[in-house]
Amino acid sequence: MKYRLLAGGSALVLAAALSACSAPSDSANGDGRTTVDVWLMRDSVSAAFQKEFTADFERRHPEIDVKIQIQEWDGIGQKITAALAGNDAPDVIEAGNTQVAQYAESGGLLDLTDRKDELNGTDWLSGLAEPGAYEGKQYGIPYYAANRVVIYRTDLFEKAGIDAKDITTREQWIDATTRLNQGGTQGIYLPGQMWYALAGFIWDEGGDLATESGGTWSGALDTPEALRGMAFYKKLQALGNGPKDSDEDDPPQADVMAAGKTAQVISTPGGANVIMEKNPELKGKLAFFPIPGKTADTPGAVFTGGSDLVVPAASAHPEEAVTFIKELTGDTWQKKLAVAMSYVPNRTSLASAVADDPGAAAMAVGAANGRATPNTPGWAAVEAENPIKDYMTAVLTGRDPAKEAAKASQDITRAMNAGS
Repeated sequence: MKYRLLAGGSALVLAAALSACSAPSDSANGDGRTTVDVWLMRDSVSAAFQKEFTADFERRHPEIDVKIQIQEWDGIGQKITAALAGNDAPDVIEAGNTQVAQYAESGGLLDLTDRKDELNGTDWLSGLAEPGAYEGKQYGIPYYAANRVVIYRTDLFEKAGIDAKDITTREQWIDATTRLNQGGTQGIYLPGQMWYALAGFIWDEGGDLATESGGTWSGALDTPEALRGMAFYKKLQALGNGPKDSDEDDPPQADVMAAGKTAQVISTPGGANVIMEKNPELKGKLAFFPIPGKTADTPGAVFTGGSDLVVPAASAHPEEAVTFIKELTGDTWQKKLAVAMSYVPNRTSLASAVADDPGAAAMAVGAANGRATPNTPGWAAVEAENPIKDYMTAVLTGRDPAKEAAKASQDITRAMNAGS
């Protein structure tokens, strides 16, 4: 997949007036078999995995044919909204986990609450399951997850006498990073506007980005808990030379680490491959550990990116759609998918499936304490405007945290409730 931790559904535009496009094929074949039309996203599965799964599914369910159409991320929000508003929608759609609430609000999704037990809902990752629910009903079925970890230079850690296995708390992380931040080496490259990382630190403190009361959402960056999360971010960010007024894409942090003078970055594990492509000399010198939490017994909270599977209310074959989802999200294929694509499985009990993949294993540890952005359609407007980034830069450049947090919280409140 094209990893979406930074997107989080922010580009979604509700456009109910759009007409449905890319209409699915007819539902029934002449031989009595039913065709289930499925939209999966580009790179969420490999061609080999898709072929193997489809062949096995059709063998196990001889009455059902599977037609998978691969969709592009660019413009997918408008396309899904149009399909849900039409009468000829596909039967299964892969949706970004933070987008489900917006689709559910329109009434275009099938309520799958009463199917949770048969779909193994007892131990779904909360970062996928919670945003897949809306107003107490389950619309999105967790598909796969990914989240940030720490990518580090093993040679620089060894030179400093640091064993990454000993870093299990935020205090230990600060101590190690301080030791690494010397002699021309950045202890960590952390740009000033990596707001998903800030969200994790806020969650660790018991705070949140926004809270709901009586149906109204309010920004919550000015709570004591959220301010403590920002204070930790500032302390960690100072142990390197990251810019205070940009995010991880400006400049690309993979470029910074590839330059050879950075000990750590916060990234998805796939970032290591990009770093090594840019600097092959770092091959064999990069490893991973979960973002540490406040105590050794709980990993740091992380934003869980990934996808849910939804069934449009207009699906011609909802039962067959649920059968498809049950197979793809069941034990066998979740394990195969995790290994093939280095994803985190959708259930905590399946984390061992990626034990032999260091990056995915580190993700799985963090995913157990994964969270998502506030579960409301109004959050898309916040990400589009993103006052959190401006708030972070203001604090990192010396302005009063409490005043700036209050201002940002007001902006979040306004954006979240603009359409209500």
